[in-house]
Amino acid sequence: MDVVRITGGRPLRGQIAISGAKNACLPIFAATLLTAEPCIIDNVPELSDIRFMAEMLTYLGATVERLGAHTWKITARDITSRAPYELVRKMRASVTLLGPLVSRLRRAEISLPGGCVIGPRPIDLHLKGLEKLGCFIRMENGYIHVDASRIRGTEIFLGGRHGSTVTGTANLIMAATLAPGVTRLDSAACEPEVEDLCRMLVKMGAKIEGIGSHELVIEGVQSLHGTTHTVIPDRIEAGTWILAAAMTRGDVTVRGANPKHLGAFFDKLEQVGVHVTPEGPDSLRVRATNLSLRPVDIITLPYPGFPTDVQAQMCALLCITPGISIVTERVYPNRFMHVPELQRMGAEIAIEGASAIIKGKASLSGAPVMASDLRASAALILAGLCASGETWVQRVYHLDRGYEKFDEKLRGLGAAIDRMPESEMPSELKDTEA
Repeated sequence: MDVVRITGGRPLRGQIAISGAKNACLPIFAATLLTAEPCIIDNVPELSDIRFMAEMLTYLGATVERLGAHTWKITARDITSRAPYELVRKMRASVTLLGPLVSRLRRAEISLPGGCVIGPRPIDLHLKGLEKLGCFIRMENGYIHVDASRIRGTEIFLGGRHGSTVTGTANLIMAATLAPGVTRLDSAACEPEVEDLCRMLVKMGAKIEGIGSHELVIEGVQSLHGTTHTVIPDRIEAGTWILAAAMTRGDVTVRGANPKHLGAFFDKLEQVGVHVTPEGPDSLRVRATNLSLRPVDIITLPYPGFPTDVQAQMCALLCITPGISIVTERVYPNRFMHVPELQRMGAEIAIEGASAIIKGKASLSGAPVMASDLRASAALILAGLCASGETWVQRVYHLDRGYEKFDEKLRGLGAAIDRMPESEMPSELKDTEA
C-alpha cells in the first residue's frame, strides 16, 4: 500500500480541471447492459472503482474497450445474469447492476454487497421496489435471486429513513425502462448523477418524464439502442478543491465545474466566509489570501441539501475556523471516522449523537493519520496542507476510488505532497494495525 506525505503551509495557486463524476459514471456503465448495441461513454474518470465496474461488466459478458484516457466503449451483446461475491464485494455500487439485468434478462443473481465503514447502507428499498414491479425475490446463501418474468409498471414510493435512495432510484429507473406499462417513482432521488443517468437513458430510447424532480414517470419500451454520452463533472471533487484553496489561503481556478450542482454547498461557504467567483460558464475562482472565517452550523441532507460527501472535508475547514461550529449528519449518521484522526492533528471535536461539535483553532499540527474511507482521505490531506510540519496519511488507496490523480493535481497547484510505498514511511510513524 502507498502512503502520502504532506508538508503543510503552502498556499495553493493555479488552475485545476474537474474530472467526470464517479457517482454518475458507475450507474451509467451499468446502464449499458440494457442494450445489445455499443455505448460510448466520454469524460470517464480514471479511478479504481471504474476499473472494478469494467471488470464486472466483462465478467457478465460485455465487451469493454478503452478508446482513450477518458473514453470507453461497452457492447453488451450476450450477457449473463449472475454477479458473484468476489467481484461485488470490491464495490458497493455494483448493486446498480441489479436493475439492468432484471430489465433486460428478466432475471438476476447478485451477491449482497456487504457492509460499509461509514455505516449501514441497506438495499431494502431496492428490493421493495422490485417486488412492487412484480418481481419474485428470494435470498439464499448471501445472494439475491430475482425472477422478473412478470415485471410490470406500477407506483413505487422510495422515501426512506434518511431520505431518498440514490442507487435504489437508479436501479428502479433502469428496471422500469423495459417493463411493460407505466412506472411512477414517488420520492425519487433527484441528485445530478441520477439526472445524468436519465438523460443517457432517454438518448437510448427510454421514455422518462420528470427528470431532475422527486417524481419520475417511466413508460416501458420494448428495447433500447446504443448511444454516446458525456458524463457530468464531479461536484464533490469541485467542492474538495474549493475547500483546499480556502484552507491554504490560496488562489485557485476550478475549471469544468457545474455551479448549479453546488447550491447548498456555496450557501454554507458564503456563511463561513469563503467567496467563490464565477469566471465563465464552467469556471470558478477562489481567492482566499485574506480570508476571515466564521463558524457555521451544517446539516447534511439528500440533494439539493448539503452533500454528505463533502462533510468530512468541510469538517477539516471548520477545525481552523474560530468559534464553535456544529455539523449534523442526516444521511449517514455514523460518518465521522475522520474525527479521531483530525484530533491527532490537534483538532478540538466532540461527537454527540449524529453531530460533530467543532471548536476551531488557529492551526493544526502534522501527524501520522489513518484514512478510513474515500472522503476521509481527502479531508486528512486537506488538513495536512494547512498544518504545521509533516502529515503522513496511510491507506490512501481509498483516495483512488473517487479522485483522479489527486496528489498529482495538488503538486500542480504548488502543494508539497509525495506519494510513496508504505515501506518508505518511517517505522516509528506507522500504525501497526494498518
